[in-house]
Amino acid sequence: MFEDRPDREEVVLVGRSNVGKSTVMRELTGHSKFTTGGKPGVTQSPNHFDWAPESFMFTDLPGFGFMSGVEEGRREQIKTDVVRYIESNAPEILAGVLVVDGKSVIDIIDRHSGPEEIPHDVELFHFLWELDVPTIVAVNKMDKVDDRDERLDALCDRLGLHPPWQQWRETIAPISAKKGDIEALNEALQAKFHEQKRDDLLKFVS
Repeated sequence: MFEDRPDREEVVLVGRSNVGKSTVMRELTGHSKFTTGGKPGVTQSPNHFDWAPESFMFTDLPGFGFMSGVEEGRREQIKTDVVRYIESNAPEILAGVLVVDGKSVIDIIDRHSGPEEIPHDVELFHFLWELDVPTIVAVNKMDKVDDRDERLDALCDRLGLHPPWQQWRETIAPISAKKGDIEALNEALQAKFHEQKRDDLLKFVS
């Protein structure tokens, strides 16, 4: 299922089910073909979106964690496939965008923190960094959050970044994809492309 990858450099979107990855993808590409749904787990294989003459694409990877109607073994397999996909293609990944739900991410991380357990979101963030994949955390659904700065500072703290979050604007991007507000993510991607001397791709995130 994960084998038919086009031979292109890419930006990958990763994260839990139901955090709005496909909506973010739709906003990034301006294309409505990406299926979104109220139920977690709509995306179960990579969704690639490319521009014919360019050797570049956005990829929406399946969500991990709870998925409606998907048995646990299958969920674990999808998570393994996502990890393998990122590992195998790391040299071609210009940026990894970890999408989280701004409203619930702190509670989820805290619920799954313990001596034996690293929360998936934190684990994936460090996994991308360890592979030298330029990493952005797109904190989605911020229109539903009242204590914006406090919550973003708390997220930095959980990820091992020193608050305040404002000093991590190339890493922490507060967005509201459903409202069409992904400017902070576009700016973070612009910075990552520029660092890699890929200004030819800035047109895709302007």
